[in-house]
Amino acid sequence: MDVVLRAGGVQDVRFLRDMLHHAYYWKERSPGAGPGPVQLYAKAWGRPGDTAVIAIEDGFPVGAAWYRLFTRERPGYGFVDEATPELAIAVVPSRRGRGIGGALLAALLERARADGHPAVSLCVDRRNAGAIDVYERRGFEPVAEHDDWLTMRLTLTGGGPPAEGGG
Repeated sequence: MDVVLRAGGVQDVRFLRDMLHHAYYWKERSPGAGPGPVQLYAKAWGRPGDTAVIAIEDGFPVGAAWYRLFTRERPGYGFVDEATPELAIAVVPSRRGRGIGGALLAALLERARADGHPAVSLCVDRRNAGAIDVYERRGFEPVAEHDDWLTMRLTLTGGGPPAEGGG
């Protein structure tokens, strides 16, 4: 895998929005279901706690993993509590199955641990058995079920399974 991972920043907002279309396309089919994932996960990017890792291959971004904190009044789809950042991850379809997603997830979890977060959460489509399996193998556990999605949480303190490659 000739992919370089780098920290993401405000300059990557357009790419994060593009990646949201890959990660949350299923949710955008329901236009009346709230503000939509693009607004929730990328709007006003760069606020305290926003953290991203971008995968670059041959000079072009091919994947991203990021997290941000939400409030009880304005939760994300995988909201657990105000101290637990919610992550999102996506790889462009033509680059999937090559370990990029696993590398992004590992790097983002390492960053979350370094930033002192005790846990992270995410939202995943209930029909996406492959993604659920990937997250469960890395130690994520379902903590809530919704109509179309699961909220999963990974405890970062006290060890736990490593964030292995793959994905």
